Amino acid sequence: MNKLLETACAENDPHKITIRIYYEDTDFSGLVYHASYLRFMERGRSELLRGLGLHQRELLEGSTGTPFFFVVRAMDIDFRKPALMDDLITIETWVKEVGGASVLLEQRVLRETDLLVQAAVTVVCVENRKAKRLPADVRSRFLSQQKGASHN
Repeated sequence: MNKLLETACAENDPHKITIRIYYEDTDFSGLVYHASYLRFMERGRSELLRGLGLHQRELLEGSTGTPFFFVVRAMDIDFRKPALMDDLITIETWVKEVGGASVLLEQRVLRETDLLVQAAVTVVCVENRKAKRLPADVRSRFLSQQKGASHN
């Protein structure tokens, strides 16, 4: 399993994690298998939540009120260049828009300054299998990290 090498989250900067690519992340060609990027970006989103003080297990257990969780509603992804075994990649994640029940996140996967993958991911707050409005405190945490412009 990939090891999380570092986590950094400065206010008004994208949240960043760095991951090393291992053999298990690649396909028969030696390039990172496309679905591996989904796992890497999930880690980036999970660490963004953690950086905002939102721990997924606690949310699901209801320790902050009514139990809820986030699901991916939509993803628009652009694979630009491949990563290779032993590369160090950085996953950047930031809040683009905050809606009533949803949050639009943007993510980039980079090898140093080289853009490999870019994605827009909409996550929805869910309670009892139905979309629910973001709780006020959760909404304010997302708004505190919202970026007005794309990092393209």
